[in-house]
Amino acid sequence: MHSFISTSLFASLYLINFVSATIYSDPSQLSSKSYDYIIIGAGTAGNVIANRLTENADSKVLVIEAGDVRDGNPYLEVPLLATQLSPNTSYTWNYTTVPQQGLNNRQIPYPRGRIVGGTSSINWLFWTRGSSNDFDRYAQVTGDPGWSWFGLMPYMYKNEKLTPPADGHNTTGQINPALHGTSGPLEISVYGYANELDDKVVQTTKELSDEFPYNEDQNSGNPLGVGFLQASIGGGQRSCSASAYLEPALSRSNLDVLVQTTVTKIYQTGQTGSTPIFRGVQFAQSSSGPHYALNATKEVILSAGSINTPQILMLSGIGDANSLQALGITPVLDLPDVGRNLSDHPLLSNLFAVNSNKTIDTIFEDPAVAGADFSQWESNRTGLFVDALSNNVGWLRLPSNASIFQEVADPAAGPLSPHYEMIIIDGWASIADPQPGYGHWMSLVTNLISPTSRGSVTLASSDPFDAPHVDAALLNSDFDIFTMKEAIKAARRFAQGSAFKGFVTSAYPPLANATDDASLEQYAREHTTTVWHPTGTTAMSACQAGHGVVDPDLNVKGTIGLRVVDAGIFPFIPGAHPQAPLYMVAERAADLIKAGTQLCSWYDRPFWWFPW
Repeated sequence: MHSFISTSLFASLYLINFVSATIYSDPSQLSSKSYDYIIIGAGTAGNVIANRLTENADSKVLVIEAGDVRDGNPYLEVPLLATQLSPNTSYTWNYTTVPQQGLNNRQIPYPRGRIVGGTSSINWLFWTRGSSNDFDRYAQVTGDPGWSWFGLMPYMYKNEKLTPPADGHNTTGQINPALHGTSGPLEISVYGYANELDDKVVQTTKELSDEFPYNEDQNSGNPLGVGFLQASIGGGQRSCSASAYLEPALSRSNLDVLVQTTVTKIYQTGQTGSTPIFRGVQFAQSSSGPHYALNATKEVILSAGSINTPQILMLSGIGDANSLQALGITPVLDLPDVGRNLSDHPLLSNLFAVNSNKTIDTIFEDPAVAGADFSQWESNRTGLFVDALSNNVGWLRLPSNASIFQEVADPAAGPLSPHYEMIIIDGWASIADPQPGYGHWMSLVTNLISPTSRGSVTLASSDPFDAPHVDAALLNSDFDIFTMKEAIKAARRFAQGSAFKGFVTSAYPPLANATDDASLEQYAREHTTTVWHPTGTTAMSACQAGHGVVDPDLNVKGTIGLRVVDAGIFPFIPGAHPQAPLYMVAERAADLIKAGTQLCSWYDRPFWWFPW
C-alpha cells in the first residue's frame, strides 16, 4: 500500500509548528532547568497530564519521550491507513512476546507506540468506553467511588468533542449526542463513508435480535449489542493525544518536551520517616552515551505504558526483590506485583469470501484506485480513507447457561459487560494471515474481552536498552479458549443471516475446515493473535491491600512523589478498546495531581471528589 502516496507529501501534508525551545532532542540543554513535574512518556495519558498541569502557569513541566515528534507522514493522519503503522515500523517499540503456550508456542509481534502521542498516534482509533460495570468494579476493588462510572462521568464529557462525520450524513439512530461531550480536546465521530455492510448489519440485528440486538450508542454504559462504531476521528483525520492535548499546549512557556530520550531509572531523592521519596529521573539516548539526571520538585509521573512503566520501575529497584537481585539490581522497594497481572484481548480474524467488488481490498490490489481515493482524502478529507477499518461493531455475552459457568465464575465485571467483541469489516483484516492478493472479503474479527489468563512483564537484563520479556498469556485458560470458540460460532451465525445470502460465498479455508470443537480449538490456537491492549501491570488496589502497585490516588505504594498514569493501573482489563477509558483516567489523574494527594486518606480529598 505504500506506493500510492508520494513521500513529498510528508512535509507538506502535516507541518507541526513547534514553539522554539519547547521541543528538545539534546538532553544536555536541560542541565540548568528546574521542573515541578517530570512526566515519563508523551503518550495517550502523559500528554493529557502535561496539558492539564500547565494550565497553571506556575507549574513547570517536563515530558520525556523515547520516540520522536510526529513527522508529517500521512499514515499518522489518515484513519484507514492506521493498520500500516504497526507492527515493525519506526513508530513502535516492536516488542515480541515470549512463546505463547496457548497459541501453540507462537511468538506474537507486540508493538507499542514510540512517538509523541504514544499508542494514540498509531492505534486503530476505536472509541469505546466499556460498561458501567467495569468502572463500578474499579471503585469496589479500590474503595474509591471516584473510579465508578458515575464518578468518572464528568471526565468523559470533559475529554470529548463530538463532531459531525466527514460526509455530513444524518446520524440520528447511530449515536446519542446527549451522552457525549462537545467542547473537549479530543474529536470523536461515527463513520464518514458508508459501505455495503452497513444496511446488512442493521437488517441482521432485526432478524437475529435475540442474539445480536441493535444498540444506538454503545458508550452509554451498556455496550451490549451491535451498532455503529465511534472513533477518535474529526474532520476525516486522526485525533490523538498529541494533536488534541500536547500540541495546543506547546505555546506555554512552562512546558518542555524532550524527545529521542530513554528514561533509564527513577532514583530516590530523600525519605520521610521510613517512606522513600522518588523525584529523580535518569535518562540517556543510548546505552553507551552519557547519562543525565533531573529532579522534580513535586512529582514524577510514569506514563510510559503497560510494558515500559513496569520495566522502568524494576530498573529503579522497585519490584520483586528476589527477581531484581538475580539481575544484580539492588532492591529499593519490594513490590512483587510490578509487571504482573498483564491482561490483553486475544484477537481472531474470521474471514469470508464475498460476492462484491466494493470492499476495501481494492485499494490493496489496485494502486490506481488507492491513489484516487487518497487524493480525494488529501483534497477535502472525504471518501474511503476517512474511517477506521470498521463502521460496525458488536459487544456480546455468552448465554447465562453456558457450560463453562459450571466450572468457573463469570469473569466479566457484571451483566452489562461483554465476554467478546465482533468487529465487522468490509474487507480482509488479519494480523495472523497475509492477504492472499485476490478476491474480496468480509472479516468478522472476534476478540476475547473478559479473559481470565494473566501474563507478565519481566526484565531480560539490567540494561535499560534491552527489551523486556513480555508474556501476554493469550488463550491460557479454559474460559478463554471456550469463549473464543463460542465467538467463532456466533460470527458464523451472524454471517448466515438472510442479509448476507448471495453476498457471502464461502469461509476462508482455515475457518471452513473447523467443523467441530476440536478443530475449532486448533483453528483458534493457530490463528489468534492480539489486539495489543496490554493492561494491569501496575494495578490499582485499595489503600491497605497487600497486593497491587498503586493506590487509588495512583501513587506507587510505599513511596512519595511517584505516580503511575497509564493503562497499567487497571486492575481488570476494560471491556473496551482501552484508549477511551485511559483518557478518563488521565483527566481524573490530572485533578488528583493538582490537588496534591499523596496520602491514602479520604480526609485529603476536597468535598467535591465524592460523586454524590
